[in-house]
Amino acid sequence: MKKLFIFLFALIAFPNCAQQFGLSFSYFIPRNGYFSTPISPFSIRGLGVDLNKYVALETGASLYRMSGLNIINAPFESKKPMTGPNFTIFVPGELVFQFKGKKTELDIKGGGFAFYSFAQKLNYGNIDEAIRDLESWDVANADLKFKNKPGFGYSVGFEYTVNVTRAWGISFETNYLMGSSKIPLTGSYSGGNVGDTLGPAVALDAPDAKVDFTGLEFAIGIILSGK
Repeated sequence: MKKLFIFLFALIAFPNCAQQFGLSFSYFIPRNGYFSTPISPFSIRGLGVDLNKYVALETGASLYRMSGLNIINAPFESKKPMTGPNFTIFVPGELVFQFKGKKTELDIKGGGFAFYSFAQKLNYGNIDEAIRDLESWDVANADLKFKNKPGFGYSVGFEYTVNVTRAWGISFETNYLMGSSKIPLTGSYSGGNVGDTLGPAVALDAPDAKVDFTGLEFAIGIILSGK
């Protein structure tokens, strides 16, 4: 993640090397999560350098307000998000294949990304529901602690740009993201069935639990070529 930030700041510091950049509104639809939006105007994408006429490197950064993401590799499972809301910094690094026309451009992209969530929270409502399903209980109550860690992943997508003038254009972008971050869980939970005596607390230790950062990202933006 540190290397990606250094690369991003280097491109900003040396604008003569940059091919273009874009100010975009990005939207993320996570797997088993809630629809999430960026915090405008903190989304700058498309910073890059042309390696030749057809190939380029791009990066950028977006600050998302994540409504909720799921947790995988835990003892309990759910189709509902178990973290969030939070703020997430997302930094991609992509290899881009460019197919340019007179007024349009189609870019095929692939690469990796880093992300870090802060002000992270657990969604105890959905966690307790998942524990009830796991234990076949009527009532469950969890008390958990977690360690928040940076995450990494891979992405693939495409971007279609319509050049309104030589200086700027409008872009439409779609990316499929596949990533995760470790979130070790420790603590306990208790519960039982209505009419029965509640049993003792059950210890929980899930060192392999991960935040699932998988889903579709859509972006609409303005591309500035600097020409």
